[in-house]
This record gives sequence, C-alpha cells and structure tokens, in this order.
Amino acid sequence: MTMNERKTIDLEQGWEFMQKGITKLKNILEGLPEPQFSSEDYMMLYTTIYNMCTQKPPHDYSQQLYDKYRESFEEYITTTVLPSLREKHDEFMLRELVKRWSNHKVMVRWLSRFFHYLDRYFIARRSLPALNEVGLTCFRDLVYQELYSKVRDAVISLIDQEREGEQIDRALLKNVLDIFVEIGMGQMEQYENDFEAAMLKDTAAYYSRKASNWILEDSCPDYMLKAEECLKREKDRVSHYLHSSSEPKLLEKVQNELLSVFANQLLEKEHSGCHALLRDDKVDDLSRMYRLFSKIPRGLEPVSNIFKQHVTAEGTALVKQAEDAASNKKADKRDVVGLQEQVFVRKVIELHDKYLAYVNDCFNNHTLFHKALKEAFEVFCNKGVAGSSSAELLATFCDNILKKGGSEKLSDEAIEETLEKVVKLLAYISDKDLFAEFYRKKLARRLLFDKSANDDHERSILTKLKQQCGGQFTSKMEGMVTDLTLARENQTHFEEYLSNNPNANPGIDLTVTVLTTGFWPSYKSFDLNLPAEMVKCVEVFREFYQTKTKHRKLTWIYSLGTCNINGKFEPKTMELIVTTYQASALLLFNASDRLSYSEIMTQLNLTDDDVVRLLHSLSCAKYKILNKEPNTKTISPTDYFEFNSKFTDKMRRIKIPLPPVDEKKKVIEDVDKDRRYAIDASIVRIMKSRKVLGHQQLVMECVEQLGRMFKVFIVSLSGLIQSAICLFPLFLFISVD
Repeated sequence: MTMNERKTIDLEQGWEFMQKGITKLKNILEGLPEPQFSSEDYMMLYTTIYNMCTQKPPHDYSQQLYDKYRESFEEYITTTVLPSLREKHDEFMLRELVKRWSNHKVMVRWLSRFFHYLDRYFIARRSLPALNEVGLTCFRDLVYQELYSKVRDAVISLIDQEREGEQIDRALLKNVLDIFVEIGMGQMEQYENDFEAAMLKDTAAYYSRKASNWILEDSCPDYMLKAEECLKREKDRVSHYLHSSSEPKLLEKVQNELLSVFANQLLEKEHSGCHALLRDDKVDDLSRMYRLFSKIPRGLEPVSNIFKQHVTAEGTALVKQAEDAASNKKADKRDVVGLQEQVFVRKVIELHDKYLAYVNDCFNNHTLFHKALKEAFEVFCNKGVAGSSSAELLATFCDNILKKGGSEKLSDEAIEETLEKVVKLLAYISDKDLFAEFYRKKLARRLLFDKSANDDHERSILTKLKQQCGGQFTSKMEGMVTDLTLARENQTHFEEYLSNNPNANPGIDLTVTVLTTGFWPSYKSFDLNLPAEMVKCVEVFREFYQTKTKHRKLTWIYSLGTCNINGKFEPKTMELIVTTYQASALLLFNASDRLSYSEIMTQLNLTDDDVVRLLHSLSCAKYKILNKEPNTKTISPTDYFEFNSKFTDKMRRIKIPLPPVDEKKKVIEDVDKDRRYAIDASIVRIMKSRKVLGHQQLVMECVEQLGRMFKVFIVSLSGLIQSAICLFPLFLFISVD
C-alpha cells in the first residue's frame, strides 16, 4: 500500500491505542505486574503519533495530541500522585516525594519519546513549550506548589536535628533538595526563594540562640573552638546535601551570628580575650582568632588594634625599665657605662623578633598586622633612654657588636643576623639622619684606631643600610671604608719610599693614614707645637706625598694620633701608649724638670679644654706619670707639674687613655645644620619642577620627601620656607593658600 493509500486514523481510535501504552507505563511505575516495553511496542506507539500528525487536514491531530499529552500527566498526578503524598507527613512524605519525582521524570522521558514527532515539527513551528518542559511544569504546578512549604519545613527540621547531634538520612535530603533545583529547569529561583531563604533565616536564629549562651559560659578560646567547629560542619553540610551556591550565604550567616554580633565582647573578655592570648603567648588560639575574624567584614581591624596596643605597652614597659635601671645605676655610681642601654636594645630586638613571628605565623603575614607592628614600634622606638636618643642607642649597639673587645661575644652568623635585625629596627626610627651621624662617628673611631673586629661585617651592615635607606645614606661611610684600604696601600708605598731613600728616614717608626676630608666627620685641627722628632716625621711624609700628587693639601689631625714612647722610670723602663697630645706634653719634661700649667699650654699651643684633659689623664687618673702641685683631683691654671720618676706598674706596657669627650651635643648640632640644608634643597627641588605651588602643598611635599630621613615639624618648616623665598628668589614663586 502506497503513502497515498494509507488508512486515516481518527482521534478517538488513535488515542485509545495510545491510552493503552500510557496505562502500561503507569502500571510499571506503580510496580504492578506488567511486561516491559519491547522495541515493537515503542515503534507502534511512535508510529501512531507520527501518522496522526501527518494526516491531511482536517485529520492532522497535532494540537489535540499536544493537549492530551499534558492531560495524561495531570490525570495521573491528580488521581495517583497527590493522594499518596497527602496521606504522608514529615520524613515519610519526603521519601514519597523523592519516589514520585523520580517516577515522574521516567514518565516524562518515555512519553516524550512516544510523542517525539510533536517536538520535532509541530512544537518547533508553533514555538510552544517542549514536551519535556510541559511534563515537568505539570508536576511543578500540581505537586510542588501545593507541598513545597511542608517539604521545606520538614527538611529544615531535619537539618536542625542534625545540628543537635542526631543522625539523619543525608542522601534523602540531597534528593529532596535536588527537586528544588531541578524544578526550576535551569533557574535557581525555586531553590533560593522556596527553600534557601527560610533555611538561612532558621540558621541565623539557631546560631543566635547558641551564641547568646556560649558567650556567657565559655572562655574566648573555647568559644572560638566551637565557632570553628560549627563553620566546618556547615561547610560539610553543603558538600553532603545543600546546593554549592548556598555555601557562601550559609557561612556568612553563621559567621555573622557567632562572630560579628559578639566580636567586641569576645575580643575583650577579661581573662581570656585577645589581650590575654597575647600576654600568655597562646599562639594556636591567636591563629584561630585570625582564621575566624578574617572571614567577617572588617573583622581583623579590632584584632590588629589590640595587637598594636599590646606591643606598644610592652615596648613602653621596656623603655621605663631601662630608664629605672639607668637611674639606679647613677644612684649606685656603678661604672657600667651604656650597659643598660645595650640590654635595652637587645630586648627591643627580641620583642620585635617575637611579634614579627606572630605577624608571619599567627596572622598569616597580613598587611594590617605589619602596619600595627610598625606603628607600635614607632611609638616607643623613638623614645630616648637616660638622655640618649634611640638613634644614638642603636648606633652604640652596632658599635659594641662590631668593635674588638665588645661586650657581646657572638659568632659571625649571629653578628650578621643581629645586624639585620638592627637595620629593621632603624626603619621605625624617625631620626635616621641622627643615627647616620652617630654611626659615622663610631665607625670612624673603629677604623682609625683599628678597633673594627671584621671588615666583612662592616661592609655587610653598610650594604643592609644602603638597601634600607638608599645610597646617599651610606655614601660617606662607604667612602670611609674605601679610604682605609687606600691608606694601607699608601703606607706600603711610604715604607718602600723610606727603604729606597735612606737619607729621608725620620728616625722613628711612622704610620700615616691619609683620608678624604668629605667622607669623615669633622675634627678639630690645631697647630700643635710638635716635638722636633715629630716635626721631622711630618716633613718626611710631606715630601713623600708630594712625589705622588701636588694637587692635594695635607691637613694634620693630631687629636687622632697615637704614639708609643719609652718612659725611663727608676724602678724600670716602661712603654707608654699615648695620644699625640700626651706624647708632646711628656716630651716637654725631657728638657725641664718642672713646668707650670701656663708653660705647658704655651709650649704646646693648645686650648684650655685640651690642656686640662691631657694633664688630667697624666696626673690625676689611674696612671700618674706626672706629679701635680697641689695634689688635687682637678686641674687649675695655677698648678705645677713634675715627671714622676718613681712611677711603676706591674705591666711593662700600658695604655694611658684621654678622658672621653661627650660628642653628643656636637653631633646633634651638626645634624640640625644638615637638616636645614636638606630642607632648603628639598624646597628648591620641588619648586624647580613645579614652578608655582601653593604654600600648604609645598609644605606637604617637603614633609613627604624629607620624612624618610627625619621627622619634619610643619611649624618650623613653614618658617624655613619663608626664609627660602629670600634665599632662592629665582626658583620660588609661592601663592598663599
């Protein structure tokens, strides 16, 4: 039979045949004894629909079949599905719902295959909802809309039971919640609006009740343990049955109720809050606190503030402790110069090590805690101790480590590590230029008097300082170290010159250190009347130096010189290590047995202060090389001095030091002068680039430029700007704000 001769199927006849297939499918779903569909069954059902849809009008029943497709679902749901669900409650209802939803999806899949020709042609041409969508929509409109609120409440009830420690069927909950997701057919609105919103509200209420009790009963560490465990369980809950999109919302609710609401109360608990954890070094609890509070908005700010307060308080306590120790030292008149200050710096380093480890380990290297640590150390690191600024204390500490015979006996690795830590502390000091000047003075003494323990360490700290503060900060110091290397080479050449010119031999061993004026601190240069032996030495070296260069002028700094002279005393001859000043004074007694203060001063051509210092060191200190009349402990212009021929000591070789000069005042004056120059230079630099600038803006730019090296006071800076207008009229055109 050809296509044109195909028998027409009317609607009632065709649908009756289809109804048998649908009934068979329903029986299979209900578990009734029914054989499975064979290939022939499927083809007959499919062909029937095909034929009924491809007949010529008015026998094309596509629209009627499309309607009956929907009616098949509606009839099955109304007569079978809904009654079975309505008679069950709670968990039993959930199980029935999961079963009915699974059956419904099977029914949709099979019927969509039977009616597939509708999908391919009729539905496509009319832009109607697809068969699959129609089937799912029937379930949504008839079953889901009626039951979702009961289902939601039952699920939330089970979740709360699980939170209280009861065992529940997680697989069941996952299957039920999958219905909320799948019923949306690609959209999450049903899940979010019909389930998630209520679940989140219930979660907030649940943890609000819990937190209200825990905050009263538990210590801060115990509370945090419970909070962390709750967050972990909620995260597990998502992985087991909630949709993954719920995780951030769920955790946010739990964090808000457990942490945000009670944050201040928790952190400030009297005996177990953040202060107590820091005080008692509870590293694990602090790490947990960071983990928890980092998850809530602005949660770390109060923690970092408490951390800053705690570190500031500990540092300030160290300052007070050092001040008290220094006061007691003065009261007891103990001769332990600078020892307490050294201990103070060491304790500050240890404090920094401790809390830097907290920042790195407990607080995950977070910038907020680095900032808190920096601000805390800036508070107490810029406080002086016993009249010494922190800049001076750090410079002295470095000097003690780097010089021979320092009080700290450390290995090379420990020295390097300590210097690294000192440079880190320097970052907190506002007056870095003051440190540089003190350090340069002490470095000069180490280098000139051969007190430096290790050249490698000297260069190492300069490299570290250069990285921290820039090349300009260390340029002079690096020049000093280089100068010493060149000076040693120069001395070698001088010795070769003497060996090649026997007539130029000065008669005594002479070592001269030639330095570059710009690199070194400024020293007083007096025209000391040298003894004849020393004059010859100076002349010989000057002649040698002129063979090397004629364009440089030598300026002799006798205050830094040292001499080894033999003192012929009646008990024995002794070698005396003295300064050039002391040697010149002692050599005067080769020609005279007795000299007055004024005679010594005239013959040496020194100032009163220098004469008093050197005569005190020779007649009133530990080694009395000169006898003084009258025999008092102070030097006055009316005193007379004689060589003490009876002087003796158990040593054959002794060093006679000059009383130390307090250079602190001069260093501070020099730094203040340099700061004025730096401010002037900064003003000129800014104005040359900006041409015209408001006064306030100029002040702020100057503060920003200069703040890396020293603290600029805006009041004094404004005054300097006014004076700079007169000094640099070509560059400055300042408008008044």
